[in-house]
Amino acid sequence: MTRSAHEIAQMTQSGLNLIKQAISIYDADLKLAVANQRFQDMFDLPDDLVEFGKPFADCIHYLATKGDYGVIDDIDVFVAERVEQAKAFQPHYIERQRANGTRISIEGSPLRQGGWVTVYTDITDIKNQEALLRDRSKDLSQQLLTRSEELSQINRELTASITALEQTKRELIDSESRLNQTNSMVPAHIARMDIDGCYTYTNQKLNTVIPGCPKNIIGKHFKEALGIEAYEEVYPRFVDTLKGQSSAFDFALKDHGKQVRVALTPDIDKHGNVIGAYLLSMDITEESNARRALMHARRRELAAQLTSGMAHDFSNLLTIILGQQNKLESIDNLANDVKEIVTTTKAAALRGGALLDGLSQLTVKRTLSPAPIDFVDLISGLERLGKATLTKDIDLEIDNQVGHARLILDQGFTQDALLNLILNAREAINGTGKITVTARRVENWLDLIVQDTGSGFTKDAMKNVFTPFFTTKKGSAGRGLGLTTVFDFAKISGGRVDVKNHKNRGAIVSLRIPYIEAVPVTPGLVLLVEDDAGIRQTIRDYLRKMGHSILEADSAEEGLKLSRLSGLTHIITDLMLMGEMTGYDLAKQLRNKGMDLPITIITGLPESNPLRRKAAKSFKVLHKPFSEAQLAIVFQESTTP
Repeated sequence: MTRSAHEIAQMTQSGLNLIKQAISIYDADLKLAVANQRFQDMFDLPDDLVEFGKPFADCIHYLATKGDYGVIDDIDVFVAERVEQAKAFQPHYIERQRANGTRISIEGSPLRQGGWVTVYTDITDIKNQEALLRDRSKDLSQQLLTRSEELSQINRELTASITALEQTKRELIDSESRLNQTNSMVPAHIARMDIDGCYTYTNQKLNTVIPGCPKNIIGKHFKEALGIEAYEEVYPRFVDTLKGQSSAFDFALKDHGKQVRVALTPDIDKHGNVIGAYLLSMDITEESNARRALMHARRRELAAQLTSGMAHDFSNLLTIILGQQNKLESIDNLANDVKEIVTTTKAAALRGGALLDGLSQLTVKRTLSPAPIDFVDLISGLERLGKATLTKDIDLEIDNQVGHARLILDQGFTQDALLNLILNAREAINGTGKITVTARRVENWLDLIVQDTGSGFTKDAMKNVFTPFFTTKKGSAGRGLGLTTVFDFAKISGGRVDVKNHKNRGAIVSLRIPYIEAVPVTPGLVLLVEDDAGIRQTIRDYLRKMGHSILEADSAEEGLKLSRLSGLTHIITDLMLMGEMTGYDLAKQLRNKGMDLPITIITGLPESNPLRRKAAKSFKVLHKPFSEAQLAIVFQESTTP
């Protein structure tokens, strides 16, 4: 049975009343929180002074007026002094004689929450026994008796101090426990290192930032704990921290494909000496990727805004310029210097046209059109295109470690991305050189790596590698869109691009995308639920080309009836149907009945639509219009283990 707060308070009060000592607890505002009956009886206090919330000053004023403290010249000043002492909340132990002749000890301890608790003990009998001992022990020296009394009082004071220290110890243990609990819940690694770089504290979260690191790193040097790659990034900043400098910095862990943020703060003792460093580190890979994608999208948006209103007008102007230059060029007996001007002007106009074409490509969002392909065909086509763009001084070598696998890929987009990398590598090679393209499978990823023997990326190029229009090509030949295209392809494929310089010579660009093997789909019986006859016919034709048989319905209610037939292998339904039920209602009812067939919901509603979002949480959603290849991918995914 759960007891109410009032019942618990009554039980607590009853327990306090059984204690023979007087107890009072005042809060941080010097108002009474709780007192036992012995407190009221010891000082003969009226009921109103032991009520909850009664000010401490009122109790002192009452006792002073009553004469409990003896003769006092100015009671108001006395009360004010006692209140100021109480606000300091200092532990104390005192003994005093009351006006009625009794002797009491007063032991006060501050509370962590504010305020203090005071225990009053009647020590009259103890004092009387000491006096009796003095009177009856005439043979004992006065010095021995005095020393005995002093030791007795010191013992009582020590007991009070030990009690206060034990309470402080408990509070410190509780505080440390809460701090450790808080640190363990923080999604970052928090640690401290001494001046030698050895860990003295950790919240055991290092392996969430750097995979594979040991969990227990206390006593280990941070070179051993972090690994050589991270250590080389952190060490120079650690040296600065030992000089008293705080720092915060980001760096890439290329071995793990992560971005890490680290903050170092010096640990300074009371003499101003640095005795270690506090370290906070966190994995910011997702944040970094999101920020980079956002910057990329903003640049695209800016380019679209710039070109949407001006591209047409610039194209017209360039057309006029080219036309006039052609007229000039057709005039007989033109001077050589005029011919040179005409040629230069035409070349500039043509470059302007190429730039506008690049801008138009940049503003169009390209989408994937994946389909089952023979990977060797993709590589063969890439080899033909690549060699056609290279001079005889540059060799192209393709290492296809994937072989004749049949994969789900957008062949055109993949070839475009790789061809852009080959063209960039060509521009980086001055004279004779070699470009190597390697294709290999790494677990569930397809790695496409382009390496060249050129000059490599400069620091500026590495910083702006995916920035649209940034180019290092000589003159005005480059549009700065090659690696932007590669970035787009990786992003919409669910992969990533990494760039680095080879330790000896040249650059390496690694494109990683999902490895999806095409599994032959066995023809089956498909239930197609679509209320638009034209769309139903289009999808029917797609399915028949894929070898499937089709059952058709134009409403969810009719689809429910047909779903009872045996032999169904897949269900495709429009989201919005005529009748009271939606395609989502149909799919949900079929699931509730235990039907575990693949169900695909097709719709033209935007992704922000609440019903579409709800459907996408439980079922595959395919956006209309879609191609036969996209529909084939749906069947491919539903049969891939």
